[in-house]
Amino acid sequence: MPKRSAVAEGTAERLFVGMTDGVGLATTLFLPAGADRGAPVPCVLEALPYRKDDLTVSYRPEYVRLRDEHGIAVARVDVRGTGSSGGLAVDEYPPQEQQDLREVIAWLAEQPWCTGAVGMYGTSYSGFNALQVACTRPPALKAVIAIYATDDRYTDDVHFMGGAFRLLDLVDYPSYMVAMNALPPVPSLVGDGWVDAWRARVDDLEPWVLPWIEQQRDSPYWRHGSLRPAYERIACPTMLVGGWADGYRNNTFRTIEALQSAGVPHQLLLGPWSHMSAATSVPGPHVDLVPVMARWWDRWLRGEAEHRTGEEVHGEPVATWFAQRSTRPRPDRPLVEGEWRSSSCWPLPEAREEARALGEGEATYAVVGDVGVAAWNSCAASLPWGQPDDQRYDDAASLTWEWPADGLELLGHPRLRLRLRSSAPVAFVSVKLCDVFSDGTSALLSRGLLNLTHRSSAVDPTALPVDEWVDVDIELEAMTWVAAPGHVLRLAVAGTDWPNTLAPPAPLSLTIDRSASTLTLPIAGRSSPTTDPLILRAPAAQPGGSDAPDGSGSDVRWWVERDVLRRTTACAVDHGSRHDLESGSVAERYAGRVEVDTDSFAQRATSVADFTISWPESTVRARSDLTWRADESTFEVVLTVETWRDGAVFAKRSWRRRVARDLG
Repeated sequence: MPKRSAVAEGTAERLFVGMTDGVGLATTLFLPAGADRGAPVPCVLEALPYRKDDLTVSYRPEYVRLRDEHGIAVARVDVRGTGSSGGLAVDEYPPQEQQDLREVIAWLAEQPWCTGAVGMYGTSYSGFNALQVACTRPPALKAVIAIYATDDRYTDDVHFMGGAFRLLDLVDYPSYMVAMNALPPVPSLVGDGWVDAWRARVDDLEPWVLPWIEQQRDSPYWRHGSLRPAYERIACPTMLVGGWADGYRNNTFRTIEALQSAGVPHQLLLGPWSHMSAATSVPGPHVDLVPVMARWWDRWLRGEAEHRTGEEVHGEPVATWFAQRSTRPRPDRPLVEGEWRSSSCWPLPEAREEARALGEGEATYAVVGDVGVAAWNSCAASLPWGQPDDQRYDDAASLTWEWPADGLELLGHPRLRLRLRSSAPVAFVSVKLCDVFSDGTSALLSRGLLNLTHRSSAVDPTALPVDEWVDVDIELEAMTWVAAPGHVLRLAVAGTDWPNTLAPPAPLSLTIDRSASTLTLPIAGRSSPTTDPLILRAPAAQPGGSDAPDGSGSDVRWWVERDVLRRTTACAVDHGSRHDLESGSVAERYAGRVEVDTDSFAQRATSVADFTISWPESTVRARSDLTWRADESTFEVVLTVETWRDGAVFAKRSWRRRVARDLG
């Protein structure tokens, strides 16, 4: 473990917190004035693998505001094996990480500047581990806030959707994580041993993607780190923040209903946002979450409210959401029409379900391998991970049903029950609900996908009986929609949602028995316009940080290619950024391409993630190159990571893995 030290960073301190096994976790403390001189304060912890001192140092304004505007201490930690922390990053959310963070929480609570009350929060990864650690009930952990986090790592994370691989995520996130984890610790923090620590890190590097392609079924591997189904493990007050354009919004309704049943204080905020800061998200409208979070921390870390497990927490609604109205689609749509609503109870009074029949007779559909391109991916974020475009062309390559939508207001999870038969033992069903304008424009409202071999169990999937009828239920993603007058609700059913998810192993056809199939819609209940000034007040612009949009500049490329004679469709992206450090700079670039053969459904993907960090001591670089292939029976991953120091090759690692395709 490096010698523990404190390094002045303005009014922040950088140090190492020692674990019981001798590993030191790099930590930055943002302490309010006077906290260390007899005026202790509560502390909130954020723990991430994204290198707090360089790649994500721009997030600092949020921590400074919590400290200076709200008198809350913030501890930011590089999780084990990442950034400047010791040890090895063996996977996302390993058991050791939860134990480490329990030790960090205990250490924070014991510091003389801390009141002993600790909260945990964060966006995405740090929202995940906030919920995960809350399940272990550390004594000093008094409350959590999870922003864009999941309750189910198998079906609502970057790995699978309904039992099918999330294709775009499979070549995006693993690429930049393995390159990021191959970078060295910060020399000014670790000292003279930083080069040796770097070499050990690269020599022991473990790409996270390898176990992911091997664990194709739901299993204890995926249940670890998932709340679902054992939500009762959480006992501390929990606030969830979700976005209608974000890929983790399904956590929201499920989790607050479970917390409510368990009598755990809870609150839900759902905006129109993508996987970006609520203050700058594309789309908006925006909310400044800092004072919203501070209000939660004041309540549960400073004891400004009773522990009330009823419908309201200290006079505030338990659920606040942006009720979206019909809005024309655009991949970079800046705003969604609608209004903020709230309720002091959940489910909403007078909420109900309403069925729509699909008609009579049978409909046979030859699966098209590239349906889904207009919907791109199910987790919008900063460009090029944009929002869905006009769906009318994908709709035309799907089976569709339509109903008048005048006066329709939906909130919740739509469900589709289908009776169908398949010409192949492995098949997928993609379901989309769309808002159709009078000119034919089709805006995606919600989607769902099911690998039909998972129709009864994701733990023990079974092949479909070929050309025999089966009944399946498909739950679509959480949604909200208030239909404009004259609009139409369209149901589109296809056999792929590509490239959001993998295409099935081979061409096939599906036949639907319309008379035995039903769409069930979640009709919104009674609620009130939001009066909360923190929600209704437009946020002031903040310099840099997590409030700054990332990857939305003119250097972002995102394009679609169709090779008519080769019968392939490809989607590709290329983008990068550069920012300055206090002493040095960071440059990063990501490029990726996915391709499907629309005759055979064979698929190929490539990606490159490249990071360069310049410090006074040295310039370092890490690059990953990933190639992924899928044919009818096999997945193959080829991965290379190369590192450089001052332009000279430092170390290089390569992996190749072939895995049998397991009913997927």
